[in-house]
Amino acid sequence: MKKLAEIIYNKIDENKGYEDIINNVVDKCFENENLSKLKLYISITLTVPEEIQKINKQYRNIDKATDVLSFPMFEQEEIKELLKNGYEIEEALGDIIISIPKVYEQAEEYGHSFERELSYMVVHGFYHLMGYDHMKDDEKKVMRAKEDEILNVLEISR
Repeated sequence: MKKLAEIIYNKIDENKGYEDIINNVVDKCFENENLSKLKLYISITLTVPEEIQKINKQYRNIDKATDVLSFPMFEQEEIKELLKNGYEIEEALGDIIISIPKVYEQAEEYGHSFERELSYMVVHGFYHLMGYDHMKDDEKKVMRAKEDEILNVLEISR
């Protein structure tokens, strides 16, 4: 099976546990959205709050740290076309950047495991790459349902 996630460490030590969680979630996301037949992958950078704050400021003009950022390479309609017509070029679906210290902090704050919080960050970032958003209530319902479906299939609960 091809690797669907390229994992990059930026000021975070490499960790096989992180990689196992990420690969498991990404594989299920690709399977669920029928992307496995395409030559796409996701670039996921694991970093610290200071680095994610720099990226957030540079690309979104928001000077604060956050938990996850997503930068899609395709519009939602383009992804639908790729699925319909096939896509033979190996290319990133997009980039996801995750603050590992923030994942630990939020897992404790919400009273669930690190695995659950990291899994949620990955699936949340993935659906942003797929063109979903949560700014309006109707969009949020659709995105949350897709996120929950992946986490439930993987039996990752709060």
